[in-house]
Amino acid sequence: MKTRLAILSLVCLALSGCGIYSFTGTSIQPDVKSISIELFEYKAAKVNPSLANDLTEEIRTRFRRMTSLEQVEENGDLTITGAVTGYDVKASAISANDVAAQNRLTVSVSVSFADRLHPEEDFTNKTFSAYSDYDSENSLDAVESSLCAEIIDKLVEDIFNATVAQW
Repeated sequence: MKTRLAILSLVCLALSGCGIYSFTGTSIQPDVKSISIELFEYKAAKVNPSLANDLTEEIRTRFRRMTSLEQVEENGDLTITGAVTGYDVKASAISANDVAAQNRLTVSVSVSFADRLHPEEDFTNKTFSAYSDYDSENSLDAVESSLCAEIIDKLVEDIFNATVAQW
């Protein structure tokens, strides 16, 4: 039993000692201490007045919860900028009468990531997209807030993984 405990302790020490792996799944270099996450712009043709702000706040929340990076207004070691570029509703399933049985709300964002200490990690204008389907008997207004929350969760996961989890 003591041997197993000693081995487990050594493994944990080895993983935490290298500085670029954490149990949250991130691979942040040990010299990176801060992040700036700028307010996402809204550039989509169809307007959702709160989407860009909600997305920005959820990204900030994810970084607060999952990393030890200090969030700063500007000049962070890491910087994330982006824009909502698409907000579209299209039929996703057609019934026998050529009527939409389900509709799909799709949100697209363009994200740029800069790591000023490790510029090889940078990317510019990478597109992320997520969608959610809903029954066409419902109006978009009736389901929009729950669909957007689900879509934002998916986008935040993808953006987080692309920037600091590098999956």
